[in-house]
Amino acid sequence: MFDRQIYRQRNIVERCFNRLKGFCGIATRYEKTATSYEAAVTLASVLL
Repeated sequence: MFDRQIYRQRNIVERCFNRLKGFCGIATRYEKTATSYEAAVTLASVLL
């Protein structure tokens, strides 16, 4: 069964992840600790 609202929300999330992958440090998981990685994702999200 196709639910238009769920598909729309999923599409938004997938596009967000694709834009975050544009930041090389996030795509390659350059940060060593989980806290540093979370900070990098947060910073990239704010910049977007």
